[in-house]
Amino acid sequence: MKPRFSIIITSHNQSAFIREAVDSALAQTNQNREIIVVDDASKDDSPAVLKQYGDKILLAALQINQGTATARNLGATMASGEYCVFLDGDDTMLPWALDVYDRIVELKKPKIILSRMVWFDGPLPAVRPEEVPHEITFAEYEFLIKRNRPYQHGASAMVILRQAFHEVKGWTEGAFALDDVDLLMKLGYSGLSIQILSPNTIRYRIHGANVRHKIAWMIAGLFAVMAREKSGLYPGGPRHRFDRYAIIGAPVRFWIVSAWKAGQYRPAAKVLARGWLMFLAAFARKLGTVVRGHGQQETMPLDPNLGHSR
Repeated sequence: MKPRFSIIITSHNQSAFIREAVDSALAQTNQNREIIVVDDASKDDSPAVLKQYGDKILLAALQINQGTATARNLGATMASGEYCVFLDGDDTMLPWALDVYDRIVELKKPKIILSRMVWFDGPLPAVRPEEVPHEITFAEYEFLIKRNRPYQHGASAMVILRQAFHEVKGWTEGAFALDDVDLLMKLGYSGLSIQILSPNTIRYRIHGANVRHKIAWMIAGLFAVMAREKSGLYPGGPRHRFDRYAIIGAPVRFWIVSAWKAGQYRPAAKVLARGWLMFLAAFARKLGTVVRGHGQQETMPLDPNLGHSR
């Protein structure tokens, strides 16, 4: 029987973190899953660490560094699960993550689930008893592009129906920074999407090598997303341009502010010059939610025994 979830972990020179990432996948209370790890030609101790897991994981060890997008796409081609659950090698899953996703899949059968991350710095914190969730709160959108709630972008916060993932040809090869935004834009009209509002299911690790610290890279990635939008590469056509602009406008605003606070005034001005229409679209959508509200959200219980018998 094929698993419901394929957890796809990608790593490059992350020997300090990769064991915690894999262990967090193995520790899922819901066992209806397979774990695929793609090591992208690491030169540190990562290959030795990963070999210790034996047949507990499906391991692909690349000999030449291919980049994050290629590594994730390779993992997806190896997957047999109904849904692809992406996890970066420096992040971890909370023990109930698959239970939460499974409950949503059983109820809604979505194409995409956007999960909720909590950030941490330093050693991986132990799970406190009060963190263990008893219910799930989520918002439903006919299409992902209609999302009007704040969302912390990240590859580790994305659960995608494998068929839908392959229909949009997966992660864009060669993309690095803002590749998660690019994929969400490609999936914009793939179908029913769920955004988890609580509980947290992913722990995002803050450390010196995070790409989000490299403002120039992030802005270059943002410009690539903007160029793809203006070239008509994202679905929806001219009729739905406002919706796409509103989604891209959120990272436009974020990186204007981030660059400005870092004293990088010229890059901030360049982002504003290229993305002011998107910035305005995001502001208009946000203003609309102030007037009309975000729309309905649902809450359902999380069965404490869900996943233990699988």
